[in-house]
Amino acid sequence: MTDARPVATERAYPALSREYPADFRVDDSYKASLPDLQNGPASLIVGARAPIQHVGISNFRLPIRYLTQEGGEIALETSVTGTVSLEADRKGINMSRIMRSFYAHAEKQFSMGVLEAALEDYKSDLGSFDARIMMRLSYPMRVESLRSGLSGWQYYDIALELAERAGQRLRIMHFDYVYSSTCPCSLELSEHARQMRGQLATPHSQRSVARISVVMQGDTLWFEDMVALCRRAVATETQVMVKREDEQAFAELNAANPIFVEDAVRAFAAELMAEPRIGDFRVVASHQESLHSHDAVSVLTRGETFAHASLDPAIFAGLRA
Repeated sequence: MTDARPVATERAYPALSREYPADFRVDDSYKASLPDLQNGPASLIVGARAPIQHVGISNFRLPIRYLTQEGGEIALETSVTGTVSLEADRKGINMSRIMRSFYAHAEKQFSMGVLEAALEDYKSDLGSFDARIMMRLSYPMRVESLRSGLSGWQYYDIALELAERAGQRLRIMHFDYVYSSTCPCSLELSEHARQMRGQLATPHSQRSVARISVVMQGDTLWFEDMVALCRRAVATETQVMVKREDEQAFAELNAANPIFVEDAVRAFAAELMAEPRIGDFRVVASHQESLHSHDAVSVLTRGETFAHASLDPAIFAGLRA
């Protein structure tokens, strides 16, 4: 009987270089030969052939120069998120183009016009209908103490968002304001204990934070304008440099401005409604209770931009004072 099993043949493994070719240079023909799967045919799509609302990159960082209301400028580390829409029959995008488009404008002094130019460029480069850029930064402002004459730097977490959808473009600012909230009920109960029983008691207060998101319209809405607006609404902003006289003053300021979380969002809303440079808005407030093991939270919106039937599960978890 003949053995019909195939005879194994040895195939030599190619001898590949294991050293990085530092002197290798890419020419046009070599570049043209490189595979580009993201721009491949629709047959390469994995899963449902469905449109994607947002695809891109998040948290690439670079220094950006911002104008101040006083006419100066400041360079701040900025985290950028850039996304575009993707049609159902397209495999993907070349994400590096978002970065390249943004870097082409990053050296310019920041304005919303520069942001719009960057968005227009990468929307064109990637052949998309909708696009979005968000820039997150921490903006420093010098803050005076209440009585001692000291001053220190307060940092405000801000995100600027430019979004275009179906030809409509929105300019949005998200602004975090950190303040102290003294419970009005606890204040009255403490006074009751003092008056009725001669018992010393202190009301509970806690560090609290409001994230205020606004659609900007008309003239420039400066970061400093948002700080002033928030201070008018809720005066008990947390302090930076404090001596004993400042701590006493802050206790008096809190006693003069006790506030529930419902009061806080309405106080912010009143100021926002009075500002003609602001259209739709949302106020998300979290009072991170010292009495309870849970937080007191509230959301107030105006307009369709921020109106949602469903809440993001992390909407309050992201508000850490």
